[in-house]
Amino acid sequence: MSYYLHDLTPYLFRYSDGVRDVLVVRWYGLAYLAGFVIALLLLKRLVARGYCALAPGDVLDFTTYGALLGVMLGGRLGYMVLYNWESFSRDLSLLFQIGRGGASSHGGILGLALFTWLYARKKGVSWLNLGDNVATAVPLGIFLGRIANFMDGELFGRVSTVRWAVLFPSEIHLPSFQPAQATRLAVERLPASSFDIMQVAHAVPQVMEELQRILNPRHPSQLYEAFLEGLLLFGILYFVRTRARRTPDGLLSGLFLVLYAVLRIGVEFFREPDVGDPLHLGLSRGQLFSLPMIAVGMVLLGWSLGRHRGVAGVAQTPGPSLSTNE
Repeated sequence: MSYYLHDLTPYLFRYSDGVRDVLVVRWYGLAYLAGFVIALLLLKRLVARGYCALAPGDVLDFTTYGALLGVMLGGRLGYMVLYNWESFSRDLSLLFQIGRGGASSHGGILGLALFTWLYARKKGVSWLNLGDNVATAVPLGIFLGRIANFMDGELFGRVSTVRWAVLFPSEIHLPSFQPAQATRLAVERLPASSFDIMQVAHAVPQVMEELQRILNPRHPSQLYEAFLEGLLLFGILYFVRTRARRTPDGLLSGLFLVLYAVLRIGVEFFREPDVGDPLHLGLSRGQLFSLPMIAVGMVLLGWSLGRHRGVAGVAQTPGPSLSTNE
């Protein structure tokens, strides 16, 4: 069976003077920017329709600083602490070397939750109400980020023979790499990234032929995560946010934490473990870090439903009834 050889560029635009890159626009950076714009527009819509307690004039301010201090700083700090602590403990400046890559979705979620709590206190609005609306927007950012991962050819899945499996060139640099067929190609001399490897392959036809022979087909797990943790999760949360007759504060935040964690744990079984990631009871660190999210989400769900179940006069999130049309 012939499998697709990953040959996508991580750049929307790249200008080089022949020695080094002068101007680069990466899909990954655009994913952050697009996620910010979409979150801004969605929160504006939710505020306008009375779902979110945030004042209309505060939406841009909240979204901007939430993206910078919550998602980006939290994601970077989470990666350094959770996945690269040994290096980070020796050189704290690594936190600001974003160009070297590395961000944790768990850290980004925690950072955004903390920022939301601080901002809600500053503005005197319900943290859970604000958090519920933020949680509705977050999966769209996750979707874009995972698509960018696929464009980069990184964080790919385990070896598989499913018809939609993909050949990822950067697989050759995994410590566990075993060529699908015997080869004399000096893979250790090839560049690190999928894009740079394919640049060599396009220039040297023999390298292209060898790559197609020796690479192992793998699950495109980035796409699984994009559609499950991204689009599917957004669809569920947005439906509950806009269609449920009454949504008590905290319900959507709890639902997000539980569903994201369950979906993340499930998809990680199809994903190649990170280099140096020790497995505990057969679970990766990404799966282990998702377990507390389920516990916190269940507590939020129980508290939210228990506090508001059938109690007359309890303030609930404003919003139109189930029969309201979009």
